[in-house]
Amino acid sequence: MEFQQQYNLHTYALLETPANPLELPRGIAGKVQIFSCDRLSAIVEPEVSVEALEQEGDRLMQAVLTHDRVICQVFQQTSVLPLRFGTCFSSTESLQNHLKAHCQQYLEKLAKLNGKGEYSLKFTPLLPPEPATPSETGGRQYFLAKKQRYQQIQDFQDTQAAEWQKACLIATQTYPYATVEPTPEREGRIYVLVSRQDNALLLEQYQTLQQTCPHWEVQLTEALPPYHFL
Repeated sequence: MEFQQQYNLHTYALLETPANPLELPRGIAGKVQIFSCDRLSAIVEPEVSVEALEQEGDRLMQAVLTHDRVICQVFQQTSVLPLRFGTCFSSTESLQNHLKAHCQQYLEKLAKLNGKGEYSLKFTPLLPPEPATPSETGGRQYFLAKKQRYQQIQDFQDTQAAEWQKACLIATQTYPYATVEPTPEREGRIYVLVSRQDNALLLEQYQTLQQTCPHWEVQLTEALPPYHFL
């Protein structure tokens, strides 16, 4: 049976209708466009078949990366509400109806996010230092060294856990909008929503966290669209 492609109005992000033209990047298949409905607008790309993309893993992955790239490029010019990949509308009429129905809600969110960016603090646990290897491979001294090594690792990880909890406390007390996200790999991420004009203060806080958490590698990303604060 031949696959029937269904084309949709692929939607990247919402934004306040810009007063000046934006530089619009290329999207998944062509150049993206602005669809405006009074004070609210959407970044869209017509004739994108998500169903067709889902049939090919490589093309789907490339499309997801393109989706994020478009949002980031528009975000460099104005505040946006990023939408998940695959957010589609069957027609301009259905998109217009949606924007009209939720206009006030979206504008209030955009007002909250105006001028702000999402910064990610990534915490990667360091490995415990390697002790000197016992010269003996058996006997009492060898097993005592193994027991001490186990205790050293346990103490090191306990210290890491305490430092992570302290970092979370500092972040949530410092920033009104902060989200903590531990990962199965024992890594952790703290997302903060900060005015992009407060970079200097954020860098100071970043240095404080580095000093507070010597058992972690702490990395700070550049400002991204507010994915975790919608």
